[in-house]
Amino acid sequence: MIRLTRHAAPFLLLVAAACGPSAQPMTPDPAAPDSFDVAFETTAGTITVRSRRAWAPIGVDRFHRLVTDGFFDEVRFFRVVPGFITQFGLSGDAGVNRRWRDAPLQDDPVQTTNAKGTLAFARGNENSRTTQLFFNLADNGMILDMAQGFGFPPIAETISGIETLDKIFPGYGESPDQGRVMSEGNDYLIKNFPQLDAIKSAKIVAHWP
Repeated sequence: MIRLTRHAAPFLLLVAAACGPSAQPMTPDPAAPDSFDVAFETTAGTITVRSRRAWAPIGVDRFHRLVTDGFFDEVRFFRVVPGFITQFGLSGDAGVNRRWRDAPLQDDPVQTTNAKGTLAFARGNENSRTTQLFFNLADNGMILDMAQGFGFPPIAETISGIETLDKIFPGYGESPDQGRVMSEGNDYLIKNFPQLDAIKSAKIVAHWP
């Protein structure tokens, strides 16, 4: 499978791992507010992002739903490439991963660039976004805005705590196996990668309207 690097064909890998039988089909994501702020309280510090529905309405609706459902609580930053991206968004509960596995999103067009501090969904090909996200640790627009002809549309920008992004533990790089995270959850990560930073909670702290 293709890995995203600064020099290779730019895909952020989403593993279609065998996680057992599919769960009940997901209902459509409700429409999000026009814009809203989310505070990620992490083990490295607090990061607050502002999400704008006009940037990528399909992705923003999913993000709002995931935050509202508490999906990101105790989620690990399992992939860190310094100077490039920090990736997260696989649940610590394997059953939750099974629930979301078969709920991919249609693509949004890229409306704004992948600047440092922006947040976007990861994917392996077209129309494959589900729950995985990444923070841009640098201005990656030249690499990601038009990658493979469809790009990675940002859904939010960091409005405070951008310095925290560079504090997230990078020592394991890309070593954690995404398939095992999907099928085993945090049990696998805590046992094998105990120093990974985590999201303690993610909460909507403001919205308009």
